[in-house]
Amino acid sequence: MNLLSSATIFSFFTLFSRILGYFRDILIAIFLGASIFADAFFVAFRLPNTFRRLFAEGTFNAAFIPSYTSAKLKNQKEGKLFADHILSLLLLVLLFIVTLAEIFTPFLVYLIAPGFIADELKFNLAVEFTRITFPFLLFVSLSSFFSGVLNSNNKFAAAAAAPIILNVILISSILLSYYYGLNIAKQLSYGVTIAGIIQLVFLIFFTLEFYKPNIKLIFKITPKVKFFFKKLLPSIFSSGVTQINILVGTIIASFQSGAVSYLYYADRIYQINLAIAGIAVGTVSLPVLSKAFQSKKYTKVSNIQSKSLQLSLLFSIPASLALIIASEEIISGLFGYGTFSPKDVEMTSKALMFFGYGVIAFALIKILANFFFARDNTKTPFYISSFIVFLNVLISIVFFNYMGFLIIPIATSISTWVGVLIFFHYLKKKNYLLLQNKLFSSIFKILISSTIMALVLVLALEKFSSYLTYSYTYKSVYLIIIVGFVGVVYLLSCYLLGLLKIKNYKTN
Repeated sequence: MNLLSSATIFSFFTLFSRILGYFRDILIAIFLGASIFADAFFVAFRLPNTFRRLFAEGTFNAAFIPSYTSAKLKNQKEGKLFADHILSLLLLVLLFIVTLAEIFTPFLVYLIAPGFIADELKFNLAVEFTRITFPFLLFVSLSSFFSGVLNSNNKFAAAAAAPIILNVILISSILLSYYYGLNIAKQLSYGVTIAGIIQLVFLIFFTLEFYKPNIKLIFKITPKVKFFFKKLLPSIFSSGVTQINILVGTIIASFQSGAVSYLYYADRIYQINLAIAGIAVGTVSLPVLSKAFQSKKYTKVSNIQSKSLQLSLLFSIPASLALIIASEEIISGLFGYGTFSPKDVEMTSKALMFFGYGVIAFALIKILANFFFARDNTKTPFYISSFIVFLNVLISIVFFNYMGFLIIPIATSISTWVGVLIFFHYLKKKNYLLLQNKLFSSIFKILISSTIMALVLVLALEKFSSYLTYSYTYKSVYLIIIVGFVGVVYLLSCYLLGLLKIKNYKTN
């Protein structure tokens, strides 16, 4: 297996999905802007979407793949039995959670957006939309199970392509609602749940080659299944710490008008890099890393760890610099139309810039947590992640009255960087960190290429500044050209420095 090739396949479908997602959000920005309808929908979508990210973007895999791999290594029948038990229990638990959420939706909305209680209309809209969107949690969580089965067989394309369905359905919902004069935010909410159903069917179809599901209503819970569920919650919390921090940020931001929307749009931008530098690399490396630990092939473990970190930094360092340097131009070019005002651009771009400082840390957290997960250790990442969330909440609450919602991206970036340092400390202390010496020379080359890219970006933004203003109609075209040119410069620099040789990323 080749990490670069697998990560590229995963990243291609993820990138295509995110591009559709940006188009979707541009339409939302044009038709809803930062209105109460936008705020209400984003809160309704935030909870199931957070669970989507927690389950689908590697966190479910962190608990499932090592256990499933271990069972399959003994024999295929035991692997099949283990998967059937997990699927059956997962279905029962999810049905119970969704039912409770539908009954107590007002309380749930109050928990995730307490600031809405002062505006009765906004609160009621959020409750209505949340009731419509919440079943998405059931379907997307089951989808993550089937994605885990595919990933454990080193098949990543279908799982990475599944979110494309969500964006296609939501884009269609917006356009049809506008054409027929329907409530756009409400139809978007219906679109979320419909997309979840289609995604699940799509993934079941591709999984049938490797696993045919069999729901067992009465069965004995085996020690392996107990062990899996015992480590599932810690793995979800620790691997999804960035998403949890964003959810916490939404709760705090709900007290400031428009802040929920500003954070949502900023979140959409930096998430594309996290999807590649953290989620893609982490997802494709975990199965081979787990197998290497199970087989006690520590030279292979060292190679996978080193290449995972190198790939993550290869994607995240230039992205971090680009978001810091060009945050305003990016937000204006992507969302600065219709009811999305210049003030909305200014506020969102500031949030994006501060998120930009944490992009490298957001990606590294997912890779470093894998080094524990592959050894079936979910407790240590759980404790570290709990501290990260605590620090994030503490900073956000203490300084919110002084800085407003902007303290949320600042606190998220600071707390995650602290978490990265703690992860490295514990990995070193437990002798889990088996890095090759050539990794450090590769990081130095990445820094050189990123610096060249940043200088070219600054010059390009200055050269075309008059074409990137809010009032210029075709600013998005110039933004795409600049991003494309700068990206080519970076890749060319990496190629000349020997960073893009496919043979260097083989896991064997």
